[in-house]
Amino acid sequence: MERWTADIASSWTEIPHRIRVGDVLPEPWEKLFGPLRASPASGAMVVGQIGQSLDGRVATLSGHSHYINGSAGLDHLHRLRSVVDAVVVGAGTVRADDPQLTVRRVVGPNPVRVVIDPRGTLSRSARVFAADGTRRIVVTLEQTRSRPARDIETIALAAPMPLLDPAAILDALSARGLRRVLVEGGARTVSHFLAAGCLDRLHVVVAPVILGSGLPSLALPPIARVTDALRVPIHAHLLGDEVLFDCDLSARRASAGEANKST
Repeated sequence: MERWTADIASSWTEIPHRIRVGDVLPEPWEKLFGPLRASPASGAMVVGQIGQSLDGRVATLSGHSHYINGSAGLDHLHRLRSVVDAVVVGAGTVRADDPQLTVRRVVGPNPVRVVIDPRGTLSRSARVFAADGTRRIVVTLEQTRSRPARDIETIALAAPMPLLDPAAILDALSARGLRRVLVEGGARTVSHFLAAGCLDRLHVVVAPVILGSGLPSLALPPIARVTDALRVPIHAHLLGDEVLFDCDLSARRASAGEANKST
């Protein structure tokens, strides 16, 4: 298990640039961020991120989640933001947490902020829509009449159900040059992308806390037997007193169909 120290963390400065130009990274960064380094020729490289308690909760029953993860876990989340082209969240996360989705805890550029808001219900006063010079995109249903302000891009997709197709969202982002994508939350959005076979990696940061009850980190279609469970290769890393599980889903995504294929 890789142990991350202050000396290692201080070597981060050049990593976001080196990932974008396709350089092999110095260790220990290559082991964790190397799989995200190169954008595929078509489609997108997609990583999901979850911060959870030991008992698999992302929030209390009331929805309170600030902050389950500690400083090292939050630093890792900001590193992920700094190396991707776009960060994706659902409308529920914006309503519950009002996140900024900027890079503040480490060195690196801000990603394009993408909000999945099928019915156009979010207030434009949310911090994710702040006019700070970073590109912002709202993904919505074609039939939704509500549209964001003119300085916010809109992707309107056809869908027969309230949940938009993750593969269609990724195709639309790729067409706009956004080919390295972080699906940050919430749990419902990450679960939806995972169930659709649209994640190449899943980073699960487990904090040393037990909530006892609350909202689960993942909710997938039920299975009948434990032998039907999703089993994937993982690498574990110590982030201070937290544990990061880097789950490799690339083989599963490659078999999910042409629209979801990562090359």
